[in-house]
Amino acid sequence: MPDIHPLPRRSTALLAMLLGAVLSACAPTTRVILLPQANGTPSAVAVSTARGEQVIDQPYQVANVGARGALSVDTTTAEKVREAYPRLITLQPPPPERFVLEFELATPQLTPESQAQLDHVVARAKARPGGEIVVTGHTDRQGPLEANDALSLERAQAIREQLIERGLRAELIEAVGRGEREPLVPTDDEVAEPRNRRAVIDVR
Repeated sequence: MPDIHPLPRRSTALLAMLLGAVLSACAPTTRVILLPQANGTPSAVAVSTARGEQVIDQPYQVANVGARGALSVDTTTAEKVREAYPRLITLQPPPPERFVLEFELATPQLTPESQAQLDHVVARAKARPGGEIVVTGHTDRQGPLEANDALSLERAQAIREQLIERGLRAELIEAVGRGEREPLVPTDDEVAEPRNRRAVIDVR
């Protein structure tokens, strides 16, 4: 069997998703098919044998490995993959779900509208087989960078605590802060923008 390595991209989580997105079959030869990420994130896989290495980095590219380790690249289609591997396709995890909640100015307190959405987030997380959650806090550009870093993490941690209180497992929930670095709406410094005072909740 050849060695199959997902190439580094943005995060460890992405690598895990990529591993789940690779299908291989050993007939007399091996075929490795790269499936697209559900969220459109680029991905790639390197297939290595004693005869060399081949990288596939486009959706539905195929790395073919001959009986003696010779490598070649081909392409297929979504329809052909579904026809050839129906059972494997059904085993894929559902795509991640994303929720965006907004905060009151300069606090880790959700707006009333966002607070009302939290029970729905919990219900969706409990309905999934994995239930892993990443909460990423953000701020607008009001205030010093260091203070916004701390506030964004505080916001993420506040949501994490509420999710745990509602019965989700603490070890499955990660809280991270991105400060003002990834605005939903780009603004000048010291501009108040409610849409940037948010937390992004990714449920996998």
